[in-house]
Amino acid sequence: QVQLVESGGGLVQPGGSLRLSCAASTSIFSIDDMAWYRQIPGKERELVAVIFRGGSTNYADSVKGRFTISRDNPKNTAYLQMNSLKPEDTAVYYCHAIIRGSVPVDYWGQGTQVTVSS
Repeated sequence: QVQLVESGGGLVQPGGSLRLSCAASTSIFSIDDMAWYRQIPGKERELVAVIFRGGSTNYADSVKGRFTISRDNPKNTAYLQMNSLKPEDTAVYYCHAIIRGSVPVDYWGQGTQVTVSS
């Protein structure tokens, strides 16, 4: 069982920056993919960014060039650096991890609120 704990959310003005952290309860060397999703009330959860075991990344078109996902394996932590934030980035952000094997298993954090408003 892997527990994921997000932190770093909050209120920021448009154009500002935040860095979200996702701390895992186990070594993330064992985790294949780590990702950030976000969800607005009444809408489906959407993928924001993913980082694969080898370090390659993918981003939603809406955040390309503004957000950067990274992982620090020795610290068992993944990050989402969010720059040039817009009001439409307001959402609850969730950390997600997948351990691939004969039976893939995935885990979710509890979410952290990000609000972009003046």
